[in-house]
Amino acid sequence: MDWVNAVVQGTLLGGLYAMFAAGLSLIFGVMRLVNIAHGDLIVLSAYVALSGAMLLGVSPFVVLILAVPVMAAFGYLLQRLVLNRTMGDDILPPLLVTFGLSVIIQNALLAAYSADPQKLQAGAIETAAFAIGPITVGVMPVIVFATAVAVIAGLQWVFYHTALGRAFRATSDRQDIAQLMGLNRAHVFGLAMALSMAVTAVAGVFLGMRTSFDPAIGGSRLIFGFEAVIIGGLGNLWGTLAGGVILGVAQTLGAKLHPGFQVLSGHVVFLFILAVRPRGLFPRIDG
Repeated sequence: MDWVNAVVQGTLLGGLYAMFAAGLSLIFGVMRLVNIAHGDLIVLSAYVALSGAMLLGVSPFVVLILAVPVMAAFGYLLQRLVLNRTMGDDILPPLLVTFGLSVIIQNALLAAYSADPQKLQAGAIETAAFAIGPITVGVMPVIVFATAVAVIAGLQWVFYHTALGRAFRATSDRQDIAQLMGLNRAHVFGLAMALSMAVTAVAGVFLGMRTSFDPAIGGSRLIFGFEAVIIGGLGNLWGTLAGGVILGVAQTLGAKLHPGFQVLSGHVVFLFILAVRPRGLFPRIDG
């Protein structure tokens, strides 16, 4: 039964990883942009929520309502003022700029908040749990997983059932034709980044509620996000959820074997899937 419990806990952990990955998958699918700063933007979202909770004296769940539009606006401005200037056939300039952005965010957070670990205090819900037979499940992990499913379902609906989603897909498929049809590529890319940062804000707030964070952890969040995206299949949002779950289960099963194997086991599973299925388990099928 301990192994079943490890699978359940890993599945719930996978919901958090899927939210790390969803925004990354979205901007790669629309712009073919690999955002090296994505993990640091998740951490930045957690610090935005921390500042809001301290200033307003409210729950992180309330601050989430404020953090989402703040990060969405930041994402739109970042894309319009900085990243759009680097977009083109050469993938190196965006990589270098987002790497520089990562360094700037880390150092700015270090100067503003120090290197001390922080945590968003959500109250009694952090330790609340309920039993499913012999297995005890935490309320917070269930909320995170349910939110991940809702976020990915919402992104899927936007992508395939709205005018904005059609603009995303048209710009992604053929930017030149989309421009001729009247779509402003710079604006569409800005909206894509805004939506990605809105999802990133949700991921950052839940990260802050589930565990402690500091300015230096962005790199590991980026790696978990990348692994979830690649395991699930590039461009497949539901595949991203599956990738996050696989990664989470691999880590909890590895930790069951030995505490030092937790992160390593996730990397091993990622490398194995990458070797067997280079396009991921569920590559996108348009339609």
